Amino acid sequence: MASVSNRRSVMTVFSVPDNPDNHRVRIVLAEKDIVVDIIETDPDNLPEDLEELNPYNSLPCLLDRKLVLYDSRIIMEYLDERFPHPPLLPIDPVSRAHSRLALYRIEKDWFSLIDDLESGDAEKADQARNVLRQGVISAADVFSVKPYFLSEDFTLVDCTIAPILWRLPKYGIDLPGKEAKPVLEYMDRVFSRETFQLSLTSAEKSIRP
Repeated sequence: MASVSNRRSVMTVFSVPDNPDNHRVRIVLAEKDIVVDIIETDPDNLPEDLEELNPYNSLPCLLDRKLVLYDSRIIMEYLDERFPHPPLLPIDPVSRAHSRLALYRIEKDWFSLIDDLESGDAEKADQARNVLRQGVISAADVFSVKPYFLSEDFTLVDCTIAPILWRLPKYGIDLPGKEAKPVLEYMDRVFSRETFQLSLTSAEKSIRP
């Protein structure tokens, strides 16, 4: 792999090819139509100079000239501010606060289950699977309120929810058609977006052939 120093003239994102936290950053990049060099990276085999730049050795990691960012939330909000069109957070402070609170809850309630779902520990995976399934079904009424998650427009909240919902088959989760109808309709609406399709890696496309 080429060294990080050779890529500093172009915005670069080092990204795991099949990981929800990395996927949501790629959705933002696609929504904003940002010219970027996306480098599929093995988290267990990072370039040495990237390890020096990111003290946590975490992915995704964004390099933009002299700026180095890690943590997907920070990267997403930076991209939304640096490339303001289309906006992916509401303009007014109260609505932005509501969106950030929704992001926090999704991360705490759903993203926190990913490690157990992918751990290889059958007991932990089963428990996490049941929690996520019930969490998605119980949120069905919320998905029915507006075209996107509590919004008329596609936002960072949708960028965060979509990678989890896309992976439900991978996690062995099926949704009941009647109870989860609003969620299924939301999934169809989001997954059919050209930008969402552009955000998918080959590994992610294989989840839903």
